[in-house]
Order: sequence, then C-alpha cells, then structure tokens
Amino acid sequence: MNSNSLVTIADLTKEQILHILKQAQFFEEHPNHRILEGKVVATLFFEPSTRTRLSFETAANRLGARVIGFSDAGTTSSSKGETLKDTIKMVSNYVDLIVMRHYLEGAARYATEVTDTPIINAGDGSNQHPSQTILDLYSIFKTQGTLENLTITMVGDLKYGRTVHSLLMAMRHFNPTFRFVACDELRMPREYIEFCRNNNLSFTEHTDFSADVINSSDIIYMTRVQRERFTDILEYEKVKDLYNLCNSMLDNSRDNLRILHPLPRVNEISYDVDDNPKAYYFTQAKNGLYARQALICNALGIDILKNNSEYGR
Repeated sequence: MNSNSLVTIADLTKEQILHILKQAQFFEEHPNHRILEGKVVATLFFEPSTRTRLSFETAANRLGARVIGFSDAGTTSSSKGETLKDTIKMVSNYVDLIVMRHYLEGAARYATEVTDTPIINAGDGSNQHPSQTILDLYSIFKTQGTLENLTITMVGDLKYGRTVHSLLMAMRHFNPTFRFVACDELRMPREYIEFCRNNNLSFTEHTDFSADVINSSDIIYMTRVQRERFTDILEYEKVKDLYNLCNSMLDNSRDNLRILHPLPRVNEISYDVDDNPKAYYFTQAKNGLYARQALICNALGIDILKNNSEYGR
C-alpha cells in the first residue's frame, strides 16, 4: 500500500487537512501549474459520475498530467469477468496515480492492498467520499471564515449518503454541533452515531426539518435520496420527497448560513433557492477543482506550498 493513498478522511490528521486546504487556496488563485508534466493519472469510474470525474480530470489537466481511464465499466474487461484486482494491477503498470469510484463499499481499500500506485477514493458505495469532504471543508471555511464551533445540519439520506459520513468524520477535529434530520428509514447509521459519542461530538436527531433547526444552523447540508441504493423501489418512493428546502424557509435564518449539496439534486432544493445568496452549492462544486488539484499533488508527494512562503507551512 502506498502511504499517500487516500481511502477515508480518517487517513488524514487535522494538520494534514488544514495543509491541503491551504494548497486548495493556492490553486484557486493559481489554477494552472504544469508541475505534473510526464505524469499519467487514471480515472476509473465503475459507477456514474459527472462533477467528481470531470473535476478530477480537469485538475490533472491543469497540472500538466495526461489522463486515461473510463466512465463506463461496461466498456472495460470487467464486463467480461475481469476481477477488480486484475484491473487495478494492470492499470498500475501504466500510470502514476489512480482515482477510483466503485459501487462496492471497501473497494478503494482493497485496491490499495494490491498495488503500490497511490489510490484516491472517489467514492465507494455508501461508505466514504474523502475528496468531496475536502471540497466541503474548503467551502465551509471560505464561507464561515473558520471550521471551528459551527452548527451543521445534515438533511435527507443520512443512511446511504457517503458525503455526510466523510464530513462527519472530518469535523471531529473542529468541535461542531450536528443536527441530523432524516426519517427513520434514512437516519444516520449507528456506527456514525457511536463515532460522535466516542469523539465527544454534540449532536441531535430530528425527523422534522423545522424552523428552529434551520434558523440555528450555520451550514445546511442537503442530500439527495439515492434511488440507486434501494433494492425496493416502493421504499424509495415512500421517502424520496420527505425533505424539501424552499426559499421562504430561509427568511429568518442566520446571515452567515450557507446551503451546501454534493449534487446532483432532484427535488430536495427548490429552484427558487438558487438566487438566494445563501445558496452555495454551485460554487461548492467549483471548489472541487481546487481541492482535487491539492489532493492529486498530495497523493504524488508534491507540496506546492514548499516554495510559496506567503501561504504558510
């Protein structure tokens, strides 16, 4: 296993997270740095993606790397029965870094065990999505000026939502207060509730997306109910539209409140929210480019800040 691989946000210390965020800030101000000339990055997406895949590929291109890979596993030898192990070992022969999304929990961890090429987990089932977490943290820091002592409300699909699982784990360093808003079928899994308790993180659970919850939040993190995670379509139909945010619900919210969403959205955020200055989800997606430039460099052992003292160490 390559020590620079990123499988879960738990792989990173608080200091490493803050340093990566400084790198993201650098890349936002200086997006074109061809420091990866001669490097090849593979993007292996066994599960559909738009923002994650395109932002990783754009990040690699802006850094001067070449990109190979696939966005449809049906066009690869896995459709012929090739195992994940064989795919990873084969691709490792050609590239310096693998960015991988897979529909199975634990797939990214397994990939790190069969290759010495660094792996970045771009999402494994309903488990983890650490690169999304870095861009979420960067977005929170940019909008709030701090990561410390914030009230973060997570809404919707907290059972299968790998983005909220990763964000919860990352925020353990910054003394948050969490509000978990979900129906019983989609509540935060017990292992993450236990994680909060074991790390002395303050949280409350709610089934009602009430005005009191909204008006006391610094960040509202909306999530889509993920149809692809359900084996019973009737169960999906029952819960898909339980939580919706519309513009009028924000009338008495805090001035600093920002609405985040990993996207794509379906019905959980009304279009009338888009023009509200508290809506931040499209800029959040843009921040993914800078965050993933930082993560690619980190995985390849490159510290862009080493000779840029104004950003600190």
